[in-house]
Amino acid sequence: MLVSLSSSSLLTFFFIMLIASGLSGLLFLHPRVPLSFVRVHIGIVALPPLISLLALANTTVEGIIGPWSLDSLAWLMAFFVLSIGLIIQRFSVHYLMGDHSYRKYFILFTFTTGVASITWLSGDLRLMVISWGATLAGLILLIRLNSGWKVANEATKVSGRLFILSWFSLLLAMIWLFNVTGEWQFSLALTNESLAQLGAWEKTGINLLIVLAVIIPAAQWPFQRWLIESIVAPTPVSAIMHAGLVNAGGIMLTRFSPLFNGDIASIILLILASISVLIGSGISLVQVDYKRQLLGSTIGQMGFMLIQCALGAYLAAIIHLILHGLFKAMLFLQAGSAVRRYEVSTHVNERPSKLWVMGGRTLGLVVGVAFWLMSPGEGYQLISALILGWSLSVSWTQLVAFGKGRIGKIAGLSFLVGSAIVYFIIHNLFYEWLHTTVYQGVQPSMSVVIIFVCLLLFGSVIGTWVTRHRSTVSFAVLYLWLVRLGEAKPKSVESHPSYLKQYLSQGGSQ
Repeated sequence: MLVSLSSSSLLTFFFIMLIASGLSGLLFLHPRVPLSFVRVHIGIVALPPLISLLALANTTVEGIIGPWSLDSLAWLMAFFVLSIGLIIQRFSVHYLMGDHSYRKYFILFTFTTGVASITWLSGDLRLMVISWGATLAGLILLIRLNSGWKVANEATKVSGRLFILSWFSLLLAMIWLFNVTGEWQFSLALTNESLAQLGAWEKTGINLLIVLAVIIPAAQWPFQRWLIESIVAPTPVSAIMHAGLVNAGGIMLTRFSPLFNGDIASIILLILASISVLIGSGISLVQVDYKRQLLGSTIGQMGFMLIQCALGAYLAAIIHLILHGLFKAMLFLQAGSAVRRYEVSTHVNERPSKLWVMGGRTLGLVVGVAFWLMSPGEGYQLISALILGWSLSVSWTQLVAFGKGRIGKIAGLSFLVGSAIVYFIIHNLFYEWLHTTVYQGVQPSMSVVIIFVCLLLFGSVIGTWVTRHRSTVSFAVLYLWLVRLGEAKPKSVESHPSYLKQYLSQGGSQ
């Protein structure tokens, strides 16, 4: 495949700026460099995402250059990861001021987002595995930066063990794929001719290893413990986890979508992700700690993203992971100012009119069926129709049916219409960028559809039961189980961090 000179030059310039960012972070580590240099560092860090944005806007800058695969998905993910990293580093200039590891944070932020962007630009299986391992190592180093605190050390042990398992699972999957196809390049290993060499058991085995590799960083059940323990890390570290780290499963499965398509591994992923959605939603509802609420929400949202992948809706998963990453990172960065206001609700016992509720459900059903029949793409249209119809029904109930009086219903309807317009604009923008790059999965098998619908109905039944049986013993047991599930282990909890005494005795932070 011939690649224009502009793409090669742009890639070279991108890596020069990425290296410059790393060097500026290393320079900032030196104690003689003034703290004011951090603003220069932020300026340099802003250059790589700017170059990736230029490459994304230039549709001709695509192709394969050595071990690099320069398509729109690769440049989009590089821009996404580096942009969130830039925002978090800029936020940390004041937020982390006075921390004894102030200088180390910036080099680790730069390193982690830098190697994460290299992971998604990789067109070689070996380079992707190495870069992803470096990304996980960077995250571990960020979690354990306050190594004098035993709680942080315990969280590091939990995260490290699971991340090693995830990485080795991915490594074995890639070696297995190479042994069968004889190719290390994505573009060659995932062609129909290469995949035809895989037997049914080989394909299932590789896919199961990939599933294990992606559900651990995504904090899916039963591996959600590392994310819950990581709450001891500073808030900017929690935010940077959403820069292509916890949501990396959607990107990875999209890259391997020609291989990961319609076998038993998809069903297993669908079941585990659905359980994670229920558990994550429950944790976010019962926890009173703001960061734990966000972590529970992340578990549920990542489960929903992996459900999209299991059903072949890879484009929807990419859109979801980017928007969720931006939104959740923002919520973490404002966690310090999140003060709950206790107010008496004026409509706790109010019930919306059944006519309005049925109208919303009917509208959701009609729109979902219409979208299923009219939208292009096979695997994509089914999940999109289900999500769109269900979301419209719930949104109508909350915004319109619960609206107080005619003005309240009109306001809710206006907000719903405005949100729908924004959704379609964003959807069309991403579709234009990615429809030629992202593989569209085949129509899910009937067994997968039945499992998904049953899980959806089960979740709805559980939600309805909870709202109507809050005074029962069963509800209390479920409530306490979710509280315990969202709490760290006792040895990971310390009411009075002893490591602070050491720094105070040394005269404060460095």
